[in-house]
Amino acid sequence: MDKLPSLKALHAFYYAAQAQSFKLAAERLHVTQAAVSQQIKMLEQQLGVLLFRRLTREVVLTPEGLQLLPFVSKAFALFEQGVAELGQDLHPNRLTLSVLPSFASRWLVPRLGGFQQQNPALIIHLTPSLRLDVFEANDLDLAVRFGQGEYSGLSSRLLQQEYLLPVCHPSLIDGNLPVAEQIAQLPLLADDAPDMNMVWPKFEKRLGMALPNDSTRLYVADSTLLVEALLSGQGFAMLRYSLAYDLLQKRQLVCPLPIYIKSIYDYYLVAPESYFKRAKVRQFERWIREEIKIIDSSWQKFSVDLEEVD
Repeated sequence: MDKLPSLKALHAFYYAAQAQSFKLAAERLHVTQAAVSQQIKMLEQQLGVLLFRRLTREVVLTPEGLQLLPFVSKAFALFEQGVAELGQDLHPNRLTLSVLPSFASRWLVPRLGGFQQQNPALIIHLTPSLRLDVFEANDLDLAVRFGQGEYSGLSSRLLQQEYLLPVCHPSLIDGNLPVAEQIAQLPLLADDAPDMNMVWPKFEKRLGMALPNDSTRLYVADSTLLVEALLSGQGFAMLRYSLAYDLLQKRQLVCPLPIYIKSIYDYYLVAPESYFKRAKVRQFERWIREEIKIIDSSWQKFSVDLEEVD
């Protein structure tokens, strides 16, 4: 024989031989009994032997059928094992996370000890990155991304909505003078992320004046640097509430104008859909959703006195 019989015909033989019944094989394969009979007849013609003896109410394997069955059974068992292993976690005790550097340093890392105490068998590999790496090539289990939830070939789950606030060091604002004029004179510290393009026209409209063309003194690609510049009193910026809330509570930063702008980007958990079924990923997702309720609770209280700028 120059080539193997069709896989479809071998599949029909596999189930029919196991059940000693064309009818039960048809039910297992979700086809008609006639279709199973036709596939087996075609297989017998290709092999040049009879595989079943057709009796009145049953079918029985011939010696040739009995000879073939162990090989076919082993082959399909290997197929099933290979397919099952595609979704298996090769490193069940290692959780590899890709996280935005600002989110990692300002929020996640200080809290990771709590997760590790709850899951002592897990080793955490944390990869701060502004871009989304290839999961399989980098052994990633899960990513935290800041965007609109659209990542080709991946599933995303909303983790946290984000809001932008004007903030600065408290030493830069004199409470006895008009705030808008003071802000307009401060150096602007800008995050050059794409979501910020729509922010400044809205902010200037609410401010009631245009910011000077030369007001921008610093552009950064990561908000961690922006926070450090703000804390050192270098100017003002529109900052994500998730990065500012604890600093506002401690009065290390202030929000001089009672406004906020809803970001067009939010935080998402991102991974191939099958990865979300991994035990370690489910554990981390449960933990981080519980932890991030702190930000939600803080925002509900803080935003009561704020006006949204559309």
